[in-house]
Amino acid sequence: MHLRDWDALSKSVCNASNIIPCNAGAGLRAPHYQEILKTLPKVGWFEVHSENYFGAGGQPLYFLEQIRNHYPISLHGVGLSLGSTDELNQFHLKKLKNLIQRIKPGLVSEHLCWGSIGDRSLNDLLPLPYTQEALNHISAHIRQAQDFLDRRIIIENVSSYLQFKYSNIPEWEFLREVTTLSGCGILLDINNIYVNSINHNFDPMRYIDAIPLNAVEEIHLAGFDSNGHCLIDTHGTPVSDEVWALYEYALASFGAKPTLIEWDTDIPPLATLLREAAKAQLRLEQFNAVTA
Repeated sequence: MHLRDWDALSKSVCNASNIIPCNAGAGLRAPHYQEILKTLPKVGWFEVHSENYFGAGGQPLYFLEQIRNHYPISLHGVGLSLGSTDELNQFHLKKLKNLIQRIKPGLVSEHLCWGSIGDRSLNDLLPLPYTQEALNHISAHIRQAQDFLDRRIIIENVSSYLQFKYSNIPEWEFLREVTTLSGCGILLDINNIYVNSINHNFDPMRYIDAIPLNAVEEIHLAGFDSNGHCLIDTHGTPVSDEVWALYEYALASFGAKPTLIEWDTDIPPLATLLREAAKAQLRLEQFNAVTA
């Protein structure tokens, strides 16, 4: 299949009100809807899990549209299962396209993973074997999704707690080649890189160094649980010092990028989430000041 210039196409459908700025944003969660609309906090943008807004109406979509009137929105999918051996779910894609047309998001993202097979869906984002066959397969699915949605999407690296014995391509090279074969961009999750580097014993800076400079369109930051035998990506704690340091290294490599604070479990008060976003914003501003 011919690779289209998805970057140019995505920019052509953007306007000034929906472009995601190179500022810190926060994950939009239901407990914060009303407080956000009442106070209109100073934050660059919000990101939502796409599937939570697939309905034709109801409170979630109502509040999303109200908040969309004040902030740019990014759609972050968790259920498309791009790496599954099944055909892409056309019902899911149609729902996503309808939501894109309704919300006009600045970015649309999914994960480098699989999570379903047949009629069964698993409650996790499962890693792929890093082989040439898997690389060709998921890249073809990403191209198909982009053709259907008529826009470029960005793909996030996932956390993992095991490795396939058949994997023969380093994860960072696999992600890099996906962008080449599919034309997609990258949503670089710094916390996931750090978690995997500890769990699988590699240098996280080597990972960042391998990623194409112009491919990264968004960065994620989150917290992890270190109480067991490996690090678990929980999105339920503040960003660790180690991840902040790796984020600063990524900024030096890629430049300022839209940066999201994810917090999906044990959701804190909005003020706590905004303080984490402010930490990312401070680092972005310090980077811009140094490079100005």
